Amino acid sequence: MTDRLNPRLNAYREDLADIRLEGQITAERFVEGKSGVVVAPLAPLRRSPSSRAALDTEALMGERLRVFETLQSEDGVWSWVQLETDGYVGYAPGEAIALAEPDAERASAALRVTVPRTFLFPKPDIKTPPVMGLPMGALVSKTGESADHNATYVLVPGGAVVAQHLGPPDEHLGDPVAVAERFVGTPYLWGGKSVLGIDCSGLVQLACQMTGLEAPRDSGDQARSLGTRLAGIEALQRGDLVFWPGHVGLMLDGRRLLHANAFHMMTAIEPLAETIERFSDKGAMVSAVRRLPMLS
Repeated sequence: MTDRLNPRLNAYREDLADIRLEGQITAERFVEGKSGVVVAPLAPLRRSPSSRAALDTEALMGERLRVFETLQSEDGVWSWVQLETDGYVGYAPGEAIALAEPDAERASAALRVTVPRTFLFPKPDIKTPPVMGLPMGALVSKTGESADHNATYVLVPGGAVVAQHLGPPDEHLGDPVAVAERFVGTPYLWGGKSVLGIDCSGLVQLACQMTGLEAPRDSGDQARSLGTRLAGIEALQRGDLVFWPGHVGLMLDGRRLLHANAFHMMTAIEPLAETIERFSDKGAMVSAVRRLPMLS
């Protein structure tokens, strides 16, 4: 049997694999996997169980996942996991995740961070030193409410978050471009998915997710499945996606491109013509143009 499934989106190795793949691939052992949840603000997913391994993506607090193996490496405990949201597979630090029973009503008390970054305070008081920062898209469980003369707070496990930075998970934030614009100036980070660092496909995925559109993690998959394909770069409009091999950006309008990129080493806005010329100089041409359904 030939193993042809994408290992980034299917949990299998020669020695261990997701039981759902039995009959499709070969492996020494198949396991069911245990339900888990991300409990750190950001959980890196790496290609091997090491803090020095390549970063493929990041999972946000509250994301659900399946844990197939937990192991001790030279720099700590790591878990081999697959994210429920986009199917990505990788190794996450053990302290960043926790086992959790599948919960059909998990979203009923959950709220989502709707700003690029907010703080978890130890108590409902903005003058106290924050416990941690929370990225856009992170989910927290509401346990109560509080207010003082400075702000209104949502009480969550471990502290409090100002209420205006949270919203229901199904609340859509305008259009994907409006979300992406809030990340202009964010440092470029391969595999990143937050205002601390983000890459091109992570920016598109997060912008889509915050506006009610599910999106794959990789630009190649986005170019095959997001929205509808356009014939070319003529008559582009706000929100159209322009792809090159290994890269993607969103049109701010009919002329300018918004993208996280390694040339500027940040999320930047520039004339599309300049981006096309720069890629052309390297022998890369526009490979696809797609229009998101909500903007059609």
